Amino acid sequence: MIVFNRRFAIISHDLIMVGLAFLLALLSRHNFSILSAWDGIGPMLLLVATIQGLILWWTRLYRGVWRFASIPDLWNIIRAAAIGALAVSLALFLFNRLEGVPRASLVLYPIYLIFLLGAPRLIYRVWQDHGLNLSRVTGCDRVLILGAGRAGEMLAREMRRDAECDVVGFLDDDKKLHGAKVHGIPVLAAIDQLSKVRENLGIDIIVIALPSATNAQMQRVVELCEKTGIPFRTLPKLQDLVSGGPVVKALREVAIEDLLGREPVTLDWNRISRGLAGKIVLVSGGGGSIGSELCRQIAKLAPQALIVLEQSEYALYAIEAELRGRYRGMTLHARLGDICDPATVERIFREFGPSMVFHAAAYKHVPMLEEQAREAVRNNILGTRVLALAADKFGCSTFVMVSTDKAVNPANVMGATKRVAEIFCQTLSRRSETRFITVRFGNVLGSTGSVVPLFQKQIEAGGPVTVTHPEVTRYFMTIAEASQLILQASVMGKGGEIFVLNMGESVKIRYLAEQMIRLSGKVPGEDIAIVYTGLRPGEKLYEELFYAQESFSATSHEKILLAHSRETDWKLLNEALAKVEKACRVFNEEAVRTLLKEMVPEMGQTGMREADNVIPLQRPQGMVQA
Repeated sequence: MIVFNRRFAIISHDLIMVGLAFLLALLSRHNFSILSAWDGIGPMLLLVATIQGLILWWTRLYRGVWRFASIPDLWNIIRAAAIGALAVSLALFLFNRLEGVPRASLVLYPIYLIFLLGAPRLIYRVWQDHGLNLSRVTGCDRVLILGAGRAGEMLAREMRRDAECDVVGFLDDDKKLHGAKVHGIPVLAAIDQLSKVRENLGIDIIVIALPSATNAQMQRVVELCEKTGIPFRTLPKLQDLVSGGPVVKALREVAIEDLLGREPVTLDWNRISRGLAGKIVLVSGGGGSIGSELCRQIAKLAPQALIVLEQSEYALYAIEAELRGRYRGMTLHARLGDICDPATVERIFREFGPSMVFHAAAYKHVPMLEEQAREAVRNNILGTRVLALAADKFGCSTFVMVSTDKAVNPANVMGATKRVAEIFCQTLSRRSETRFITVRFGNVLGSTGSVVPLFQKQIEAGGPVTVTHPEVTRYFMTIAEASQLILQASVMGKGGEIFVLNMGESVKIRYLAEQMIRLSGKVPGEDIAIVYTGLRPGEKLYEELFYAQESFSATSHEKILLAHSRETDWKLLNEALAKVEKACRVFNEEAVRTLLKEMVPEMGQTGMREADNVIPLQRPQGMVQA
């Protein structure tokens, strides 16, 4: 109703301006003699208002919003006035042969009309942009914006126009901007002068408008903000900003992803789309952290059908409900099932015929699996074998296995099982028409069971935050970044490759804990204690992305590296897996561990020489260029 009333008021205003413009045009030619211009004016005004009103509607002038009036709106007004003048002239000629209408008045009419329609719009926008409404300034927050670039300029403009905020200045490291003004707001100094500026200006809130900032830059800026003790907010990364949406609404609290994330990943979406569009795609473990994000990304690419295979009933329900709500036209098959069950897996391949498989189903909790090696081996190794053999048997074109950096020199059962799964897929690829591709990466921020959700719960509970060791480090990337790079690798591989995602610099878990505490508004060691509990079974101080004997090379994508590994004997591999399967079937935990150790002899060892880092299943002739 409010929108209707507002539009009715605008239309009424414009029709009044049309009548006034026509009257002014007549009066101008009659030396502003009212009696001379008034003869027969009523019917003519009705005719002019009707014709010009229809033309204004046709030019879509009423789709614009006055507070955003700009050059396109002015162009619409000029176009409508010019066309309207021609149409009105023709109509008046047919109506009364232009009796009593001076020809010059038809030339003056569009000029007056352009002014009368454009001026009120311009005045309204200036009024809104410069905050002439005193209620917007009195008693509102005093805001300091860090970053005077495009994002900061848009933010300041919207805050002054729409929000009850007083933007008092910018800080920016570009010295060329110092002393300049953006929308009349001064660029005061460099960002490292934040504390001094804050004391002088009495700032209530700080807004970080640096959506293209790197990890190191964001860490520095956040540390400066934390020292002031003033609340601060940030804009999301460039790739997360909704194009065309209000910038103010995108403001949020700084998240740990802002400090540990890296430069936006550039993907070849055309190539990815060509590789997946129109395909029948199966995602195993589709309800997990990586699996569900893969489903979301794949759904955007218009597959012929998406099959989600998941063992957890609730996880499957959640991702199915989300996908059906967001992608109503997509063919979606959600199936409960265990990848270790050949009957279930073969039924899915026979029924739906997937041409691409993204294998994200795995057990991953290191301490838990350290105590339950049989379950880890059964799911991560034998389950992978069942799925991979089905893909080969039913002629699937591409099979992408999601692996982990813990598979490199594994210190735990989980890592060793993923390493054997890597070996199986690589070896099978050399004897199959299916392209088997492995993608290896580190920890994912916010994934189920990861350290970030754990720290969040501990901070909410008042602490302490538990860290295993003050020097422990890990590689991190976001769930979306990992999933997108998996898709990129899927269209790059020819089969048999192990792609390693460039994880950037490793991060100390201690730093992660401290930053999360600070971002919650607390002080590490004072408000929230950090307790070091010691490394858990199977944990290493640091993770690695390559084996010592793995050479690696660049690929066409800067964030994806290619690891070159040794060949493995297919017969020896299957003989070893047969023994593992038998041990699992009789639940011989000790035998499972022994066999796993034989298959991955570097498991649990550190500081090995390259010559020691050779799996017995491998042939001695050396490296294969994947």
